[in-house]
Amino acid sequence: MSGTKKKKSALSVSEGVEQPGSINQQAVDHLKKIKKKQYSSEQLLTGIRRGDISILGQAITLVESSLEHHQKAAQELISACLPYSGNAFRVGITGVPGAGKSTFIESMGKHILEAGGKLAVLAIDPSSDRSRGSILGDKTRMEELAGSRRAYIRPSPSGGTLGGVARKTRETIILCEAAGFDTIFVETVGVGQSETAVHSMVDFFLLVMLAGAGDELQGIKRGIMEMADAIVINKADGNNLKRASRAQAEFANALHLFPPSLSGWIPRVLTCSSLYSKGIPEIWEMALEYADHVKESGHLKEKRLEQSRYWMYETLRDGIYAQVFNDPAMKKELEIHEKAISEGRITSFMAASSILNKYKSGN
Repeated sequence: MSGTKKKKSALSVSEGVEQPGSINQQAVDHLKKIKKKQYSSEQLLTGIRRGDISILGQAITLVESSLEHHQKAAQELISACLPYSGNAFRVGITGVPGAGKSTFIESMGKHILEAGGKLAVLAIDPSSDRSRGSILGDKTRMEELAGSRRAYIRPSPSGGTLGGVARKTRETIILCEAAGFDTIFVETVGVGQSETAVHSMVDFFLLVMLAGAGDELQGIKRGIMEMADAIVINKADGNNLKRASRAQAEFANALHLFPPSLSGWIPRVLTCSSLYSKGIPEIWEMALEYADHVKESGHLKEKRLEQSRYWMYETLRDGIYAQVFNDPAMKKELEIHEKAISEGRITSFMAASSILNKYKSGN
């Protein structure tokens, strides 16, 4: 019937109160504005010289970028920072896994800060890109150090060859020195060629070892021991004290077999307990004694000049490598020669020679 009143369905839903949007558009616009903000080389330099850690971090990210326009800006910034660099004491730290490098660095770092110093801790870990992890990636391992305003901890740059990762770290040293850090620690994961890379950018090279893990000298490459300016036997506490003393004697005897260093410095072996901060002041005192020795003899200046020459050639090699592998035409050549090698039609040496000839002739 047309006059009958229509019944309201029990299933009908009232409109309710209109809810505000879940996203604060004003906040989004503000964040976009912050994200878009890019500093010029002059602004970055001013911030770095002022000791602004946030701007230092942005500058390092710029250096680590593989984008061509970023690299150009990074080189301008590094050149601007050069006059303010070179005054820090650069210390390389390596060691076997489980030796307690992180605890040692934190204990030593706290000692340096208590003496009024400023410390930057950097890392070289070429495996971080594959494993998606990184030494120093978890700052909670150095919680007290990370919490200090006079300390700066930077994880390893990821990606690329060891040479590329190391080059970025060396350039980061320049930025940190320009920011006023008077001590730079460079930690390496302690495998393969990363020790050589670290040794080529520091003044003092420290090898951290662990006593009581079987044959003390087993697994330590002769080359790494030859590079060491000092060896530290960590975890020398409790039941491990006797083993640490025995390991100290073994390493000291082994070091006597190596030819004397060019600096005239005689490497020493010391023990410490990073957990209880025992032996830490003595190790740092020895490191400063080394610094005075190489400065007075003129060896430090010679060493740094040699390192600069070394990195010029390394950067050149990396640059040529990148050009070959990033050029589309050269990529095709690589695929062709890879196939030829797998089919046994050409040797790897012949393939490399052919690719180089193609590269030299401009493809």
